[in-house]
Amino acid sequence: MRETIMIRRFVLKRLLTGALQMLGLTLAVFFLVRMLPADPVSRLVGLNASPEAYKQAQRSLGLDEPVMTQLLNYLGIGSDSGLLQGDLDVSWVTNAPVLAEIGASLPITLELLTYSFAVTLLFAVPVGVASAANPGKAVDKFVFFYGLFGGSQPEFWWGLLFVLIFFANLGIAPAPLGMISPLLQAPPRVTGFYTLDALIAGDFRAFFDILHHLMLPVLTMVFVLSGPVIKMVRQSMIRAQASDFVLYANAAGLRRKTVTRYAMRAAIAPTITLVGILYGVMLGGAVLVESVFSLGGIGQYAVRSVLAFDYPSIQGIVLVITAISLLIYLLLDILYAIIDPRVVYT
Repeated sequence: MRETIMIRRFVLKRLLTGALQMLGLTLAVFFLVRMLPADPVSRLVGLNASPEAYKQAQRSLGLDEPVMTQLLNYLGIGSDSGLLQGDLDVSWVTNAPVLAEIGASLPITLELLTYSFAVTLLFAVPVGVASAANPGKAVDKFVFFYGLFGGSQPEFWWGLLFVLIFFANLGIAPAPLGMISPLLQAPPRVTGFYTLDALIAGDFRAFFDILHHLMLPVLTMVFVLSGPVIKMVRQSMIRAQASDFVLYANAAGLRRKTVTRYAMRAAIAPTITLVGILYGVMLGGAVLVESVFSLGGIGQYAVRSVLAFDYPSIQGIVLVITAISLLIYLLLDILYAIIDPRVVYT
């Protein structure tokens, strides 16, 4: 009973901390984008626009008002629309709701990352455990070399290399032209995740074609991400195997599989933390892979928004990615507390 109460307090504390972080980031992003040495009005109306046209565009964007008034309007304080009402404003470039544009691009990135991290864990955990079980031997040396080699070059370079090998030379991968073949019709949008929407529609031809198009992007991400994950699993397993309870289990004559399972439970927490951090980082950092394979994810949308000085889109992207990252970290904290209840008392 006492442990349940402590876990609830732990979760509430994390929720309060996350809410304060979101508030601070909202204010920071709002003011920082307006401190950029750029004039979004001039970009929209052109450098040769008349003063009247410039003022009219400035008024339509709401940039003619004091900064604090702009902030109150953005937050939705004293108005019917704003951030507090779940409205991320309208893009200055496309005149479309920012929330709708993010909803169209974010699932692509989430789908790519989810598959990539799932494959990474399926590959990295057994390899890391095998490496820790044979320190200094051939497997361990290969893992060390692979970790350095896989993470030493940027992911877009590996993506281009895989396109050259598997598409141009071997012909076993599709052209990097998006999530689905241009000759097929995309499944009706339900969740925004192409594979799930194809299964919901019962379109298995589109489903397997989407998986085929995800093959190289996922391979690129796995090749880059598996290196640090393998290293973390290896180091955590070595520390766990040197701990007192594992030494006692070995001395008690327990089977090797049982001892390894005990050690893995102690070693899995740092690996989960690393995976969560990498997932949050790659939400905005997968833009190069998305660009190589023309996926149209949230990273590409963010780059277009920054280049266009589209303040509402920039603010919306940062807030959404931050909210997802904080949610991931909260889930990690809860999972960490389940694995090791001692953390709720710290």
